Amino acid sequence: MTSQEKALEVHKRLQKVYPKPIVELHFQNPLQLLVATILSAQCTDKLVNKVTPALFERFKTAEDFTNASVEEIVPYIKSVTFYANKAKNIRDACRIIAEKHGGNVPNTMEALDALPGVARKTANVVLSHAFGKAEGIVIDTHGVRLSNKLGLVHSKDPVVIERELMKMLPRETWIGFGSMLTLHGRYKCIARPHTCEDCPLDDLCPEYPQWSKKKERA
Repeated sequence: MTSQEKALEVHKRLQKVYPKPIVELHFQNPLQLLVATILSAQCTDKLVNKVTPALFERFKTAEDFTNASVEEIVPYIKSVTFYANKAKNIRDACRIIAEKHGGNVPNTMEALDALPGVARKTANVVLSHAFGKAEGIVIDTHGVRLSNKLGLVHSKDPVVIERELMKMLPRETWIGFGSMLTLHGRYKCIARPHTCEDCPLDDLCPEYPQWSKKKERA
Protein backbone atom coordinates (compact mmCIF):
# COMPACT_ATOMS: atom_id res chain seq x y z
CA MET A 1 0.00 0.00 0.00
CA THR A 2 1.42 3.37 -1.01
CA SER A 3 1.36 6.37 1.31
CA GLN A 4 -1.39 7.91 -0.82
CA GLU A 5 -3.50 4.76 -0.68
CA LYS A 6 -3.03 4.61 3.08
CA ALA A 7 -3.95 8.29 3.53
CA LEU A 8 -7.16 7.76 1.57
CA GLU A 9 -7.99 4.68 3.63
CA VAL A 10 -7.28 6.54 6.89
CA HIS A 11 -9.65 9.28 5.76
CA LYS A 12 -12.33 6.76 4.81
CA ARG A 13 -12.18 4.96 8.15
CA LEU A 14 -11.96 8.05 10.34
CA GLN A 15 -14.90 9.59 8.51
CA LYS A 16 -17.07 6.73 9.76
CA VAL A 17 -16.07 7.47 13.35
CA TYR A 18 -16.10 11.26 13.06
CA PRO A 19 -18.71 11.97 10.37
CA LYS A 20 -18.95 15.68 11.25
CA PRO A 21 -15.50 16.69 12.45
CA ILE A 22 -15.48 20.17 13.94
CA VAL A 23 -13.04 22.42 15.72
CA GLU A 24 -13.77 22.20 19.43
CA LEU A 25 -13.14 25.86 20.14
CA HIS A 26 -16.36 27.77 20.82
CA PHE A 27 -17.00 30.70 18.50
CA GLN A 28 -19.81 32.59 16.80
CA ASN A 29 -17.93 34.52 14.12
CA PRO A 30 -14.53 34.58 12.37
CA LEU A 31 -13.05 37.09 14.84
CA GLN A 32 -13.90 34.92 17.80
CA LEU A 33 -12.39 31.86 16.12
CA LEU A 34 -9.23 33.79 15.27
CA VAL A 35 -8.81 35.00 18.86
CA ALA A 36 -9.62 31.58 20.32
CA THR A 37 -7.12 29.88 18.02
CA ILE A 38 -4.38 32.32 18.98
CA LEU A 39 -5.14 31.57 22.63
CA SER A 40 -5.07 27.81 22.01
CA ALA A 41 -1.38 27.71 21.08
CA GLN A 42 0.29 25.36 23.60
CA CYS A 43 -2.96 25.37 25.56
CA THR A 44 -6.00 23.11 25.62
CA ASP A 45 -9.22 23.98 23.82
CA LYS A 46 -11.05 23.17 27.04
CA LEU A 47 -9.24 25.90 28.96
CA VAL A 48 -9.64 28.39 26.12
CA ASN A 49 -13.39 27.73 26.08
CA LYS A 50 -13.52 28.62 29.76
CA VAL A 51 -12.02 32.07 29.30
CA THR A 52 -13.52 33.20 26.01
CA PRO A 53 -17.16 33.78 27.07
CA ALA A 54 -16.22 36.69 29.35
CA LEU A 55 -13.57 37.88 26.89
CA PHE A 56 -16.01 37.98 23.98
CA GLU A 57 -18.66 39.65 26.11
CA ARG A 58 -16.25 42.49 26.84
CA PHE A 59 -14.57 42.71 23.41
CA LYS A 60 -17.06 42.20 20.60
CA THR A 61 -15.26 43.71 17.60
CA ALA A 62 -11.76 44.15 16.25
CA GLU A 63 -12.07 47.82 17.18
CA ASP A 64 -12.84 46.88 20.78
CA PHE A 65 -9.60 44.95 21.03
CA THR A 66 -7.69 47.66 19.18
CA ASN A 67 -8.82 50.36 21.59
CA ALA A 68 -7.89 48.30 24.63
CA SER A 69 -4.50 48.11 26.31
CA VAL A 70 -2.74 44.82 26.86
CA GLU A 71 -3.35 45.33 30.57
CA GLU A 72 -7.09 45.47 29.93
CA ILE A 73 -7.10 42.20 27.99
CA VAL A 74 -4.81 40.21 30.29
CA PRO A 75 -7.24 39.69 33.21
CA TYR A 76 -9.64 37.82 30.91
CA ILE A 77 -7.01 35.37 29.63
CA LYS A 78 -4.57 35.10 32.53
CA SER A 79 -5.16 31.38 33.00
CA VAL A 80 -3.89 30.48 29.51
CA THR A 81 -0.23 29.96 28.65
CA PHE A 82 1.83 32.98 27.58
CA TYR A 83 -1.14 35.23 28.25
CA ALA A 84 0.75 38.54 28.08
CA ASN A 85 2.27 37.80 24.66
CA LYS A 86 -1.06 36.47 23.38
CA ALA A 87 -2.88 39.58 24.61
CA LYS A 88 -0.44 41.76 22.68
CA ASN A 89 -0.74 39.63 19.53
CA ILE A 90 -4.54 39.71 19.68
CA ARG A 91 -4.63 43.48 20.08
CA ASP A 92 -2.06 44.05 17.31
CA ALA A 93 -3.77 41.60 14.96
CA CYS A 94 -7.09 43.32 15.55
CA ARG A 95 -5.50 46.68 14.85
CA ILE A 96 -4.43 45.48 11.43
CA ILE A 97 -7.89 43.97 10.84
CA ALA A 98 -9.54 47.26 11.80
CA GLU A 99 -7.19 49.46 9.79
CA LYS A 100 -6.56 47.33 6.69
CA HIS A 101 -9.60 45.07 6.42
CA GLY A 102 -12.48 47.24 7.53
CA GLY A 103 -12.86 45.40 10.82
CA ASN A 104 -13.47 42.05 9.10
CA VAL A 105 -11.18 39.06 9.49
CA PRO A 106 -9.53 38.48 6.09
CA ASN A 107 -10.28 35.22 4.32
CA THR A 108 -7.00 34.62 2.48
CA MET A 109 -3.96 32.70 3.66
CA GLU A 110 -1.62 35.57 2.79
CA ALA A 111 -3.55 38.18 4.78
CA LEU A 112 -4.11 35.93 7.79
CA ASP A 113 -0.51 34.75 7.88
CA ALA A 114 0.60 38.40 8.05
CA LEU A 115 -1.24 38.98 11.35
CA PRO A 116 0.71 38.91 14.64
CA GLY A 117 0.34 35.62 16.46
CA VAL A 118 -0.95 33.86 13.36
CA ALA A 119 1.01 31.15 11.59
CA ARG A 120 -0.17 28.75 8.90
CA LYS A 121 -1.95 26.39 11.31
CA THR A 122 -4.01 29.20 12.83
CA ALA A 123 -4.78 30.59 9.39
CA ASN A 124 -5.91 27.15 8.22
CA VAL A 125 -8.23 26.78 11.22
CA VAL A 126 -9.89 30.12 10.47
CA LEU A 127 -10.14 29.54 6.73
CA SER A 128 -11.50 26.02 7.19
CA HIS A 129 -13.98 26.52 9.99
CA ALA A 130 -15.01 30.16 9.69
CA PHE A 131 -15.05 30.46 5.90
CA GLY A 132 -15.27 26.86 4.68
CA LYS A 133 -12.20 27.35 2.49
CA ALA A 134 -9.88 24.39 1.95
CA GLU A 135 -6.55 26.15 1.49
CA GLY A 136 -4.59 23.54 3.42
CA ILE A 137 -4.73 20.92 6.17
CA VAL A 138 -4.63 21.86 9.84
CA ILE A 139 -1.64 20.07 11.37
CA ASP A 140 -1.43 20.39 15.14
CA THR A 141 0.56 18.26 17.60
CA HIS A 142 -1.88 15.37 17.11
CA GLY A 143 -1.55 15.64 13.34
CA VAL A 144 2.24 15.60 13.57
CA ARG A 145 2.23 12.57 15.85
CA LEU A 146 -0.37 10.47 14.04
CA SER A 147 0.80 11.18 10.50
CA ASN A 148 4.26 9.94 11.51
CA LYS A 149 2.96 7.04 13.60
CA LEU A 150 0.89 5.80 10.68
CA GLY A 151 3.85 6.09 8.34
CA LEU A 152 2.20 8.64 6.07
CA VAL A 153 5.11 11.05 6.41
CA HIS A 154 8.54 11.11 8.02
CA SER A 155 8.94 14.63 9.32
CA LYS A 156 8.23 16.59 12.48
CA ASP A 157 7.79 19.85 10.57
CA PRO A 158 4.05 20.70 10.34
CA VAL A 159 4.55 22.62 7.09
CA VAL A 160 6.31 19.67 5.45
CA ILE A 161 3.66 17.27 6.75
CA GLU A 162 0.86 19.46 5.45
CA ARG A 163 2.47 19.76 2.04
CA GLU A 164 2.94 15.99 1.74
CA LEU A 165 -0.62 15.20 2.85
CA MET A 166 -2.04 17.77 0.43
CA LYS A 167 -0.36 15.84 -2.38
CA MET A 168 -1.96 12.58 -1.23
CA LEU A 169 -5.52 13.75 -0.60
CA PRO A 170 -8.09 15.49 -2.79
CA ARG A 171 -8.87 19.07 -1.80
CA GLU A 172 -12.42 18.27 -0.71
CA THR A 173 -11.02 16.10 2.10
CA TRP A 174 -8.53 18.61 3.49
CA ILE A 175 -10.75 20.32 6.06
CA GLY A 176 -12.14 17.10 7.47
CA PHE A 177 -8.85 15.20 7.48
CA GLY A 178 -7.02 17.62 9.75
CA SER A 179 -9.94 17.77 12.17
CA MET A 180 -10.30 13.99 12.26
CA LEU A 181 -6.61 13.50 13.04
CA THR A 182 -6.96 15.96 15.91
CA LEU A 183 -10.05 14.26 17.32
CA HIS A 184 -8.57 10.77 16.98
CA GLY A 185 -5.35 11.86 18.64
CA ARG A 186 -7.20 13.67 21.39
CA TYR A 187 -9.69 10.94 22.33
CA LYS A 188 -8.49 7.57 21.04
CA CYS A 189 -4.86 7.38 19.95
CA ILE A 190 -3.57 9.58 22.76
CA ALA A 191 0.09 10.39 23.35
CA ARG A 192 0.11 8.58 26.70
CA PRO A 193 0.17 4.75 26.97
CA HIS A 194 -3.23 3.49 25.86
CA THR A 195 -5.16 0.53 24.53
CA CYS A 196 -5.55 0.02 20.78
CA GLU A 197 -8.83 -1.83 21.33
CA ASP A 198 -11.42 -1.08 18.66
CA CYS A 199 -9.18 1.37 16.82
CA PRO A 200 -10.50 1.87 13.28
CA LEU A 201 -6.93 2.21 12.02
CA ASP A 202 -5.66 -1.02 13.61
CA ASP A 203 -4.12 -2.82 10.64
CA LEU A 204 -2.97 0.46 9.09
CA CYS A 205 -0.81 1.30 12.10
CA PRO A 206 2.71 -0.18 12.35
CA GLU A 207 2.38 -0.19 16.15
CA TYR A 208 -0.81 -2.24 16.25
CA PRO A 209 0.83 -5.69 15.82
CA GLN A 210 3.12 -4.94 18.77
CA TRP A 211 0.15 -4.03 20.95
CA SER A 212 -1.77 -7.10 19.77
CA LYS A 213 1.12 -9.41 20.72
CA LYS A 214 1.37 -7.82 24.18
CA LYS A 215 -2.35 -8.35 24.63
CA GLU A 216 -2.04 -12.05 23.66
CA ARG A 217 0.80 -12.59 26.12
CA ALA A 218 -1.20 -10.91 28.87
